[in-house]
Amino acid sequence: MKVLIVCTGNSCRSQMAEAIIRLFHPHVDVLSAGTNPEKEVNPYAVEVMKEIGIDISHQFPKSVEKFIHESFDYVITVCDSAKEKCPVIQGKIRKRLHIGFPDPAEATGSHEEILHIYRSVRDDIIKTFKEFRFE
Repeated sequence: MKVLIVCTGNSCRSQMAEAIIRLFHPHVDVLSAGTNPEKEVNPYAVEVMKEIGIDISHQFPKSVEKFIHESFDYVITVCDSAKEKCPVIQGKIRKRLHIGFPDPAEATGSHEEILHIYRSVRDDIIKTFKEFRFE
């Protein structure tokens, strides 16, 4: 089972989803990519994932262009912008899904207020993918 998670910057939601899917579905080969990748994984995402014992500090943003010739069982977009801008993957795709999550990078306020938003998105991603059936 091979899965590609796509977001715009591949610095937050898709990185968290990749790690969460890897945790709950160890039989799944999961990758993430962005339509316009950032330079590094968002530090708030790294921080809130560490709170639950998952280290994503070694992960790095990748361009979806890197994967356009590969085949996947699932290509899942996790933000509306990626859904609209995702290039056509030329390999075989069994299922395309859009499971959108709010962009925590838009959060403002104190460090703790921003972390609260990131935790909320992280928890939504966990809730969504913990019971997800990759078939």
